[in-house]
Amino acid sequence: MARKRIVLSATAAVLGLAVLGACGQGAAQGGAPAPVAEEQAVVAPAAQQAAPEVKLAATEIDGLGQVLTEQGGKTLYRFDKDTAQPAKSNCEGDCAKAWPPLLAGAGAPELSGVDASVVGEVARADGTKQVTVKGWPVYTYAKDTAAGEVKGQAVGGTWYAVNPQGGKAVKAEEQQQQQQAGVKLTAAEVEGVGRVLTEQNGLTLYLFSKDSKKPPKSVCNDDCATAWPPLIANGEPQLSGVDPELVGTVKRDDGTEQVTVGGWPVYTYAKDTAAGQANGHGVGGTWYAMMPEGCKSEAPFVAQKKAAPAPAGSASDSGGNGY
Repeated sequence: MARKRIVLSATAAVLGLAVLGACGQGAAQGGAPAPVAEEQAVVAPAAQQAAPEVKLAATEIDGLGQVLTEQGGKTLYRFDKDTAQPAKSNCEGDCAKAWPPLLAGAGAPELSGVDASVVGEVARADGTKQVTVKGWPVYTYAKDTAAGEVKGQAVGGTWYAVNPQGGKAVKAEEQQQQQQAGVKLTAAEVEGVGRVLTEQNGLTLYLFSKDSKKPPKSVCNDDCATAWPPLIANGEPQLSGVDPELVGTVKRDDGTEQVTVGGWPVYTYAKDTAAGQANGHGVGGTWYAMMPEGCKSEAPFVAQKKAAPAPAGSASDSGGNGY
C-alpha cells in the first residue's frame, strides 16, 4: 500500500509540472492558448487591419496652388522639426493628436498626380508605419474638418501644406511678391565675416562648392532649395559695388533663372532671418558667404557646423549638400 501511494503522488507531481509548463509556454501543444498570448495575437493584426486604403492626390487649393490630399480629401502637411533623410517623425503624444499622422495601408497607396518615386513610409515610435513624401512624414490637421481646408498652413512657423513634390506649398501672394521684387546686389560688411555680397533685403548671399561655375550649374534642388533659396532673376539687377561683368543667370531644373556671380549660382540661407547675419558661412564645409568679387569668403567659420541630413532623392544624396 505504501508503494502504491508513492506512485500516485509521483504521477500527480508529473501532471502538476505539465500544467506549469503549459502556463510558461503560453499554450501546450493541442491545448487552448494562454490569455496573454491570445490578447497579443488578436490586438496586433487588428491594429494593422484598421488602417484604411491610402490615396494621395494632387489637389488645387485656393491661395496655395497644388497640395497633397489624402483619401478623405483632407490637406496633408509636413513638419519642419521632422527630418527627411533619414525620414523621422518628431510628432508624438499630444502633437500627434493635433496632427494625426497619415498611416500606411496594407498595400501601396493609390496615387493621382504624384510620382510614386517620392512616396514611402517610416516606422513611428509606436511601431505603426507613416506615409512619407520625399522623405517627409505627412499629417492631417485636427482642425481641418472638411476637404479643402488649410487651417494648418504656417501654424507655429513649422507646419506647411505639402506639395506633390514633397516641398512646402507657398501662398500665391508670397509668390507674387517674390516675382515683383527686383533683384539688387550690394557689397556690404557683415560682422565676423567681412565683405560679402547681399541681396535686395540685405540678406547674405552664398555659393555652394558642389555647384559648378564653368559652365554654371546648380545641383541644389527640392528640399535643398528650401533650406538655401536660390536668388531668382527678375529683370536687370541693380548693382552697388559689384562688377556688371561678373553677373549673369543660369536655368535651374525647374525652369527658373537663377542669378550667378563669377559663374557661381547664388543663394540665401533660410536660417538667416535678418540683414547682417551669415549663419550659413561654412555649413557642411560646402557653403560659403559670397564675396562681391564672385568668389567664396575665406573668413574663418565655426568648425563644428555640420551638414544636416540630405533629403531622399535630391542631389545631396550622393555627397551631402550641407543643409
